Amino acid sequence: MTQQGRGGVALFISTIASFLGSIAGAIILATLSMPLASFARSFGAQEYFAVIVMAIVAASAFANYGMVRALTMTVIGLLVGMVGIDLNSGVERYTFGALSLYDGMPIVALAIGLFGLPEVLSNLASPTPPRVPDVKIRMRDFLPSRNEWSRSVPAMGRGMTVGSVMGILPGAGSLIASFISYSVEKNSSKTLDDFGKVAIEGVAGPETANNAAIQTAFIPTLSLGVPGDSTMAIVLAALIFHGISPGPNFPIENPDIFWSLIVSFLIGNLMLLILNLPMIGLWVRVLSIPYTVLFPCIVVFSCIGVYSVRFATADILMVAGFGLFGYLARLFRLDAPPLLLGFVLGPMMEENFRRTLLLSRGDVSAFFDTPLVIGIYGATILLLAWSSRRRLASLARKLAVLTR
Repeated sequence: MTQQGRGGVALFISTIASFLGSIAGAIILATLSMPLASFARSFGAQEYFAVIVMAIVAASAFANYGMVRALTMTVIGLLVGMVGIDLNSGVERYTFGALSLYDGMPIVALAIGLFGLPEVLSNLASPTPPRVPDVKIRMRDFLPSRNEWSRSVPAMGRGMTVGSVMGILPGAGSLIASFISYSVEKNSSKTLDDFGKVAIEGVAGPETANNAAIQTAFIPTLSLGVPGDSTMAIVLAALIFHGISPGPNFPIENPDIFWSLIVSFLIGNLMLLILNLPMIGLWVRVLSIPYTVLFPCIVVFSCIGVYSVRFATADILMVAGFGLFGYLARLFRLDAPPLLLGFVLGPMMEENFRRTLLLSRGDVSAFFDTPLVIGIYGATILLLAWSSRRRLASLARKLAVLTR
């Protein structure tokens, strides 16, 4: 759309769509969290274990580079989550005698190392660093035409629906909601040739779905204690770090925090709408800062932020180690978000696994002894089959050729 002279319109519609998607998601969060929390009070250890398994499979099924690679990173995340003192036996695990690891791997160092430093290293390794053109953006360049409004509004409605559903599913996340919404708009469009050129609904739908999914991802995070995606995993870890335990009783035991979050979402999105439209030119100018100045600042502030959490020099070394690992993972096309999700869900998964075995006196059939657990595992199997449909179809074609 920028090449067609409609880049300003795309920015305007994306801002409006993001605002509407966030508001819709916040309303659904306020509406569904309490009923879901009430339903989750009937969950036992085996139900929570099944939900965590489904979240891990869903995160792997929707990964960028395939399920096998994503599951590999998830297993690494589960192993990293086991570092520290075992609360049940008091035994040290994977600490190698380092006192800084007795409390486990710090989530801040892990997140910054996996997502912050690899981005810097990737740009530094690029032979031609990205440059932002010096373009003056005028307010009148933002205003859509009547035809563009008529095409955008229905797309926003469809995006709200897709994003709200995908956000509630553990492990799906906003990125998957955006791709599914774009696919819906492309398949339902009467002007298919416009996609990739001037199809405004290709902007409105995914932007709405993205922000609706971000808000509704708080529903399983706060009501079940199971993060909806890697971002919610960081939020969940931050709440636990401050002594707050999300789960079925969270909305009742912490109503001030719960409703303050929802109100802050509404106020924050309104402020973003007010700031984004008039000041978009300023934000674009910020991107013109030379990378020789920007990259050192990113690294320095990241290290300061990590050090300020526990005032431990070892945390900075962990950031460097995870940063190098994250960069190598990018080179080998391995997703980082499943690792973070596995890191956060690992202790919860282990706890509910042990609790189920203790309550059943070691009877493995306890993991399948309720209709709800069987239904969750059934949904997980269907999800696996759906994500592997292309490989299964390819295998079926090869078998058909061999049997001829």
